[in-house]
Amino acid sequence: MSPSKRKTPAHETNNQNDKGKGRDREFQLVTSEMVVSVAPVFAVNPRAGVEELLDSLVMRYIPALQGVVLAHSNLKFTSDTGNVKDDCPFIICNIRFDATIWNPRMGMKLKGRINLSSPDHISLLVHRTFNVSIPRHHIPAEEWEFEYGPAENDPEFANAEEEEEKEDDEEKEEKAEGDAEAVEEDTTEHDSGNGRWVHRSTGERLGGPSGILEFTVIGLTVANEMLSLVASLQDDPFSPIHRPYSSATSSPVAKKKTRREEPQPEEDAEDPEEADSEDEDGFSLLKRKAETPVEEAPETVAKPTKKKRKAKKEKE
Repeated sequence: MSPSKRKTPAHETNNQNDKGKGRDREFQLVTSEMVVSVAPVFAVNPRAGVEELLDSLVMRYIPALQGVVLAHSNLKFTSDTGNVKDDCPFIICNIRFDATIWNPRMGMKLKGRINLSSPDHISLLVHRTFNVSIPRHHIPAEEWEFEYGPAENDPEFANAEEEEEKEDDEEKEEKAEGDAEAVEEDTTEHDSGNGRWVHRSTGERLGGPSGILEFTVIGLTVANEMLSLVASLQDDPFSPIHRPYSSATSSPVAKKKTRREEPQPEEDAEDPEEADSEDEDGFSLLKRKAETPVEEAPETVAKPTKKKRKAKKEKE
């Protein structure tokens, strides 16, 4: 049965299992009912076809289940017979199964391991599988700052790497008798070569030596049926003051303050011609003069010529 034939179930009901986990936990066990189409190749063994269908849902975010399917079990057919409609060779069956899902929600506090640090965000892995991103504006700027690492062409960079490798080898030798997994967690590098986030006063690395960091989920992103999280380290992550603003625009609060602080322009009683300064642009000066109304000169009466005056005298 091709993936294009596997449609979203027409109707499903998710009931919380009696032995399942509460809604305040990220892992849950739910019981779901759905309608599936079994390909003719599985006509002899429809159960194998349904199990193959359910296997294709593993590690995918299913909106109807509101989570990522991690495992399925207890497959049952709710009816003894299947239906074949018209000329369609597929067998339509009603099934019920239990699904273990990963269902993080807004406001939930989780823990993850840092695997990348950059000036604009921090990337983490939850359970070594799911991606989490913490934007810069959700990192408390009054406590943490980004410390850039050495350049690759720096002559001291190679020496620093050699010293770190020696220290790591010594630590591994000292902890060789302990648990191998614990050694791996303690010696794992959880920041990139470009830098890391450190505390402003103590210089301590964000996440500590193990790189484990607790965060608050503030967003869910689904792309290609893969779920990733957006997180925050702020005490009040949903506050409007943590919303990002572009460099071209400022926040509404800043706009109000700017408008209040701007002084009102005083009226200038001087002659506009005298108020023109040398620094004024020529185009603006011409524009201002063009906008000022031009006073019309009074009409002048033409004086009579000598011939007209002489003729007037003779008539008198």
